[in-house]
Order: sequence, then structure tokens, then C-alpha cells
Amino acid sequence: MTETAVTVESAATETATSCCGSCGPGATAAPDAGTAGRAAFQVKGMTCGHCVTSVTAELKKIDGVTDVAVDLATGTVTVDSTLPLADSAVAAAIDEAGYDLVGRLDG
Repeated sequence: MTETAVTVESAATETATSCCGSCGPGATAAPDAGTAGRAAFQVKGMTCGHCVTSVTAELKKIDGVTDVAVDLATGTVTVDSTLPLADSAVAAAIDEAGYDLVGRLDG
């Protein structure tokens, strides 16, 4: 397993609140291009760096996942993988992290 640094940047929004109060809204850097597959998902309920860390950790447990990027401002989670991603596996990982998968995004 490789280590991945999570970078949290400030992204102020009027309605964003922190789930634990220890960090503000943020986003991770987008995954590098050049992987076998990339899918984007809409996730509901993420509000802070802790949310990013939780979602990233759970998604990285899925076989083949190589990178995860979270954009808190939009609720978009982008996943790079060497294997096809089953929506059910992504939904289970998001649920385990404590958030709600709205669905897969086109594009």
C-alpha cells in the first residue's frame, strides 16, 4: 500500500460547517492523469478535512484504487483505479465513512 498525502485547502462557502469543528472546508488535489480508470461521484454530508480523510481512507480499501480526490465545495469525489469500480463497492465505502453516495457523475 502506498502512502498518499492529503492536502486541505481553504474553500469558504456560506453554508459549509465543520463536522467536528477542528478544521475548515477544503479539497484534495485532483488525482494524476494516466490511470486505467477514473470515475467521479457525488457525495453528501462532507464538510471538513476529517471528512476528506475518512472518505479517502475507505475508498482506498477498494481493490485497484490508486488515488482519491475530494472537492468539498461541490461534494465531488474522483477515484482513479486500475480496475473497474462497482458502484456498490463505492457506496459501501462511502457509507462506512459515514456519508451518503448520491450517485456517479457523467463525464
